[in-house]
Amino acid sequence: MQLFAPIYQKTLQWSQHRLAPFWLGFVSFIEAIFFPIPPDVMLMPMAMTQPNKALRFALLAGITSTLGGIIGYSLGFFATPWVMEFMQHLGYDAQWQRVVSWFDKWGVLVVFVAGFSPIPYKVFTLCAGVMQMAFAPFVIVALISRSARFLLVAKLSAWGGQKFADKLQRSIEIIGWLVVILAFIIVLIFR
Repeated sequence: MQLFAPIYQKTLQWSQHRLAPFWLGFVSFIEAIFFPIPPDVMLMPMAMTQPNKALRFALLAGITSTLGGIIGYSLGFFATPWVMEFMQHLGYDAQWQRVVSWFDKWGVLVVFVAGFSPIPYKVFTLCAGVMQMAFAPFVIVALISRSARFLLVAKLSAWGGQKFADKLQRSIEIIGWLVVILAFIIVLIFR
């Protein structure tokens, strides 16, 4: 049964659509505030299928992610009680407490590391506002770290290009089912 191959093919088609850059920017923006899916899901196929535009796509994702981060920061700064309830509702309590302790200990350096962290970026943007971090350093460090991360993802994807896309196409069913099995095991373990 082919479940993941058609989805992968559709993703590659969408990555070449004329509005794909708009959607990449939009997803990058909202991911920094509340959206659970990282922009890498769009950035990688876009860079693989259009390697000559990889730098442009990475900068677009970095800038729009920073703008979304500014909104996240503002929400944290001006709506602290609501943000705390929102984080609890999303199940980010443990991650939130960890990030708060990191901000206390390392300050703005945490925002730089957050650009590359597996912890959802929105946790860091909202926390920076709640912790009332200095705004200008937050924006500068967010722009540098997010742009660097997306540049790395885009360049690696462009470097792999069509050869990588073809290899991924041949293995996508195995990879897809392994991810599903792994997610199921994680749910069972942490349940």
